[in-house]
Amino acid sequence: MAVDDIVTAPNLVAVINASRDARTQALTLVNQVSSSVPVESASPEAQSEISKQQKLLITHLAQVRGLHRAATFSTRKTKQETAEARQEVDRLHLQLQNLYYEQRHLQGEITACESYDHTYQQLPLIPIEEFVALKPEHADDDENALMIARIEHERTERETLEQRRMELLKRKQKLIADNKKRKDDLANLDKELEKFIDAAKPIQKLFEKNIT
Repeated sequence: MAVDDIVTAPNLVAVINASRDARTQALTLVNQVSSSVPVESASPEAQSEISKQQKLLITHLAQVRGLHRAATFSTRKTKQETAEARQEVDRLHLQLQNLYYEQRHLQGEITACESYDHTYQQLPLIPIEEFVALKPEHADDDENALMIARIEHERTERETLEQRRMELLKRKQKLIADNKKRKDDLANLDKELEKFIDAAKPIQKLFEKNIT
């Protein structure tokens, strides 16, 4: 595969092109020097041409050095940007993994909640048909809303029954207290009556004696 097919970055392409120009100029200079007599013996025109070609080669080499320096700095900058981009990609990848694990955890929690045998499923609720007949405003509710309404109805009914039970309990306690008071009053009355009978016995004996 040719270099031109591998290297596509503009700054590197410029370095390669400048290097080719410098190489061509160097070969031209070498051919010119080797094909003529020694430089010090050459004619002024030949020496002038060789000097001109040397200056062109120096210019090409200077251009290659400049482009190479710029490409080096650009490569360093690209490496830094690549490292920073890689760090960002790694951070995003880690964040994505965390989101994936969190998603799996939430899916597990949802599955556990859906399969959980909740207490409300065991409540002795009235049948749906009876509830809808009692509360027709909930006839068009979805399954979730209907269940909430039935539970709320059950709660209200139980609170009402509990309130009624407490009232009856208070009434029972009051009746027990009244009965106990009456029982105590009767017991006291029996004691007083016994005392009265005991106190009246001497008088009764006196009457019986006088009668006889």
